[in-house]
Amino acid sequence: MLAPINLRERICHTATIHRFDIPLFLAYESTFLCAAERFCKTAHHWMKNDKGTISVSLVEEALALARASGLDARPLAETAGIGAPMLASSKSRVSSAQYGALWAGIARALDDEFFGQDSHPMKSGSFIAMTQMALGARNGAQALARAVGFMRLVLDDLGATIETHAAADTPSGTARVRVRFVERAGTPAPKMFAYATYFILVYGLVCWLVGRRIPLFEARFRCAAPPAAHEYRLMFCEQMHFDQPESYVDLDPAFLELPVMQTARSSRTFLRDAPGSFIVKYRNPSSLAARVRKTLRALPMSNWPAADQMAARLHVAEATMRRHLKQEGHTYQSIKDALRRDIAIAELQRTNRTVADIANLVGFAEPSAFHRAFHKWTGMRPADYRPARTGRTERRIPLELTRRAESD
Repeated sequence: MLAPINLRERICHTATIHRFDIPLFLAYESTFLCAAERFCKTAHHWMKNDKGTISVSLVEEALALARASGLDARPLAETAGIGAPMLASSKSRVSSAQYGALWAGIARALDDEFFGQDSHPMKSGSFIAMTQMALGARNGAQALARAVGFMRLVLDDLGATIETHAAADTPSGTARVRVRFVERAGTPAPKMFAYATYFILVYGLVCWLVGRRIPLFEARFRCAAPPAAHEYRLMFCEQMHFDQPESYVDLDPAFLELPVMQTARSSRTFLRDAPGSFIVKYRNPSSLAARVRKTLRALPMSNWPAADQMAARLHVAEATMRRHLKQEGHTYQSIKDALRRDIAIAELQRTNRTVADIANLVGFAEPSAFHRAFHKWTGMRPADYRPARTGRTERRIPLELTRRAESD
């Protein structure tokens, strides 16, 4: 049976507190508790559980919304383990744990899980309430309808409708489910971050409920291309277009009949790092670049294949692989460099290995060569990625959030 949810605050605009499952709310809040211990992982284990890193451009977009609402952004970033040197470099990257902590910190500081992007705030605890409502769904179709319906209750300016299109009715001849965005007349046009925030809340929840990533076919948005367009394509899909007459995302309809497999018990763990973890958890795995990266991270770095050998592993011609990677904005070398970068960042942030040891780990015989490459990748020195220290006390990302974000 669906747990009772009090929506009086949204409907009446008078209540000051959500009244729902208090243990779930406390579980969500416990995300922000810091632990004194750290933990280490070997590079091979990290590679098998690789979630990648996130561009500082997305961090800046989130912090800009905090500043627009009158918050001091610097303490929020520092609490998430994102220091001033990272913010100063346009090439720098943050871990999924850092971004998740920042997301949660801004939402809590604003008391708005939509970051002030709608004229009505999405009060803290709304995502928990949405999760509880969707848990009572029978299948993916009903879960999506409940999530979209809940967002209509809590936001005034941005909503969505759900459409189903048979294969015969689409130019591609492929059946699809379309989540079409609806914007209230007379309100400012949403930016990409607003569309993405809305979609990731709904999409991430439904993916979790049915136990798999739902493939995305295409995404179109009215807004201009954002500076971090490449990062958004990782979140959505390669077929992503901007400056369009309408905004929508097309999904593979196979999820509609999948049963909801989650329970109130499993939601307690889920809610501790959601929704911030969705940014990397449900990234597009079907692009050729993602397949190349997945193949590389399953191998010891010393056994990484040459381009022709990688093409053979993927059962394509080398020229075809290079052409498709170029269309996706990559080269084989850039994918290898990005994976080396992410391994190095993880080791710098989570272990006490020396820079020389990390340089050797990611394939550099000389630390000086690693320093040059790292600066080229991130615009920063390796030492800038070490956790900040105050006296003898190390500033740490909340351990529980870090463990969950990297183990999912």
